[in-house]
Amino acid sequence: MTKLSGPMLAPLSGTTKSIVVLLHGYGSDGRDLIALGQLWQRDFPDTLFVAPDAHQACDLSPAGYQWFAIDMEGDRDFARMAGSETARPIITGFLDALWAQTGLGPHDTILAGFSQGAMMALDVGLRLKTPLKGIIAFSGLLIAPDTLIPEIASKPPVLLVHGDMDEVVPVMGSEAALPVLLDNGFDAQLHLSPGAPHTIAQDGLEAATAFLKKHIGNV
Repeated sequence: MTKLSGPMLAPLSGTTKSIVVLLHGYGSDGRDLIALGQLWQRDFPDTLFVAPDAHQACDLSPAGYQWFAIDMEGDRDFARMAGSETARPIITGFLDALWAQTGLGPHDTILAGFSQGAMMALDVGLRLKTPLKGIIAFSGLLIAPDTLIPEIASKPPVLLVHGDMDEVVPVMGSEAALPVLLDNGFDAQLHLSPGAPHTIAQDGLEAATAFLKKHIGNV
């Protein structure tokens, strides 16, 4: 099994009571999203922040990584579904190893991601038998919801964050995910960032921070 690695930030307090795992987007790497941990460290001093690099070198940006390939000319939905089936056990294995190492578990962990990382956070997180502390999906969507729904194994709280002018992953991805989650009994909410493109806008960051404060609480 492929093992993931990437930057991490130890808790400022010296005691790990919770974990935030950050999954980067297509063509990026863990160094990109660990910046969120740097922003959040002071508010969450008992939290370990980890941002693994994806397992594949990016097809279009060899300096970065991808959780799965993007089919630019074919069926993107099929490419996502096929790619996620490969990435899912790798991410799950990373989480299991992290929990074994820290002595914590899903109930102590927030799984967050941006773009392709957000898609994988939802894809993996909703299939875990023990519910996570929460999932934050920035600029993502549900991969193959018809396949996912019968395989939902737990129902952690979910925050969807999306710019309404996103030209890469259109906002309809999160808008379509919200009713699916609500209809299946999730505590889910959607924060739209007005005028924001494919990025994490300041108001989206603030919404995510509020979600962390509610569900981690070590502030």
